This record gives sequence, structure tokens and C-alpha cells, in this order.
Amino acid sequence: MTEAEFIAALRRMPLHPGARGLVDDSAVIDAGPLVVTTDTLVEGVHFLPDDPPADVAWKLVATNLSDLAAKGALVEGVLLNYPLGDSAWDRAFLDGLAAVLTRFDARLIGGDTVSKRGPRT
Repeated sequence: MTEAEFIAALRRMPLHPGARGLVDDSAVIDAGPLVVTTDTLVEGVHFLPDDPPADVAWKLVATNLSDLAAKGALVEGVLLNYPLGDSAWDRAFLDGLAAVLTRFDARLIGGDTVSKRGPRT
């Protein structure tokens, strides 16, 4: 899966208006007070290399939504930083991501993609 294909798939996700079509690495948020969290999952530490990619997507989003819930915050949007690597894995991850975002009525607001170097994060 190329970066362009991955980004095209992300653009089909539920998007926050502040994502501005995912045209760059930033988002516009007009809200306050604002609670922000980022919780990175690392392959071999937080999930196993043979874990289903869709399950990893669910765990990633659920972990971060849990952090927000602990602060009593409402979800405004989700940022995703993603290392592209294996096309089949990437597609399965996207399927899981779409499912979990839809399930929790969360919208993708932005993030970044990079070519994979090192362990999957």
C-alpha cells in the first residue's frame, strides 16, 4: 500500500471538520477547555507482532479514549501517527480503525504517516 493509497483510505474515515481534508500534518480546533492525550503502542511492548492489525487499531483508540474519559473529557477528534509498512497489515489496521472510530463516534482530525523504520508503533 502506498502512502497515497493509505491517505486516501484515511480520507474516507469519519473526519473532524478541523482535519481540513487531511491536507497537512495539522488540525484546527476551536474548543476549550481542551484535554489532549497521546498514548503510543509499540510492537513487542504493547502488542505482539502476530496480533491482528484490526485489534491493534481498536486497542490504540480505546487506550486513548480511556485516558480522555479518566479526565471527564469529551472526544473532539483523534490524531493518528502511522508508520507505513506491510500493505496487508496496513489495510487490516485501517478496517479496524474505521470500525472503532464509527463505534465510538470519534472522528479523525489529522496526524502523520511515515515510511516504516524499526518496530511498528
